[in-house]
Amino acid sequence: MDEDLAKPVTDEEIFRAHEGGKLDIGVPRPISDPRTLAIAYTPGVAKVSRAIAEDPTVARTHTWTHRLVAVVSDGTAVLGLGDIGAAASLPVMEGKSALFKTFGGLNSIPLVINTTDVDEIVETLVRLRPSFGAVNLEDISAPRCFELEAKLIEALDCPVMHDDQHGTAVVVLAALRGAATVTGRALKDLRVVIAGAGSSGIACTKILIAAGVGEVTLLDSRGIIHPGRDGLNPYKAEMAEVTNASGLRGGIAEALRGADVFIGLSSSQVPEELIATMAPGASVFALSNPDPEIHPEIARKHAAVVATGRSDFPNQINNVSAFPGIFRGALDAGATRITENMKLAAAEAIHAVALDELDADHIMPSALDPRVAPEVAQAVAHAAVRDGVAPSQA
Repeated sequence: MDEDLAKPVTDEEIFRAHEGGKLDIGVPRPISDPRTLAIAYTPGVAKVSRAIAEDPTVARTHTWTHRLVAVVSDGTAVLGLGDIGAAASLPVMEGKSALFKTFGGLNSIPLVINTTDVDEIVETLVRLRPSFGAVNLEDISAPRCFELEAKLIEALDCPVMHDDQHGTAVVVLAALRGAATVTGRALKDLRVVIAGAGSSGIACTKILIAAGVGEVTLLDSRGIIHPGRDGLNPYKAEMAEVTNASGLRGGIAEALRGADVFIGLSSSQVPEELIATMAPGASVFALSNPDPEIHPEIARKHAAVVATGRSDFPNQINNVSAFPGIFRGALDAGATRITENMKLAAAEAIHAVALDELDADHIMPSALDPRVAPEVAQAVAHAAVRDGVAPSQA
């Protein structure tokens, strides 16, 4: 356990740290006399504005947009709090912006939008497009988040990513690569069970399949998703066609029997006796916060590798290992979107950093490891060029 977390954090500390918000605007060049004022503002600034009017690409080099991420939420799926509204989501979005700056060196502005209508959110961001260089969608409920992300990718000529989906998927894949290496297995030989078919569960399913995992079985609250099951929305129906190659039916008990990996992305608890039915040398990623699907010490009785989303147990799987570097790399490259190969490259870069200290309790680098974001950014930028979504000279 981290020594800084050995003493419980108090409510007083939390509220004091949030007073006045967690963000501020910095000025990189001082405005301290008439000359610097004339350069930074009128009359000097007019020359830059005229240059951008003649050539819009000048905005990339002479404004902050090329380093600015808009962190966007409607407050409908905030952490474990659910639909608490736009205003109540703002402290979380401020925190996300602080992480962008701390780990990715990127400026970021939280934008909480007081509507849940997908088209209204798209229209708002299209109108604001000259003000930012990328969009990080955050804490937006499923299945609306899928439609919103798809429409924004189509409407905007800049990187767009829903971190609850793809940031989670990237770090889960990186962790799975670490666990597979520790247990001496290849991804193609793994049977993975994912409990939770919301935004993160579906994104994890897609990236694991793209990475070459042998078989993925996906469950929602009604059990194993399979073709022909009643009540599947279009996104789950799509997953039914590409998962569960063994044709399993039933619930978590049937899915876990003989499985190599369990990935928990729901709030449901998994009994110890079901974890005990998994294959020898299994891996358990119990990622629900604050309460994992099974306590790590119990899972350890039956699994070779155990990970959670918490910082007070070994093997924390945390999105902060992914999103700062992904956006940094996309913006460094001048990418117009974030592709599947860019996400796969990010996961591989995270895993490569982990190799230095890889063992059963260290399948991922620390979320605070300063090496991660630069390595991820470089890998993502190269992948963007290879995929043709960024200029080759970037």
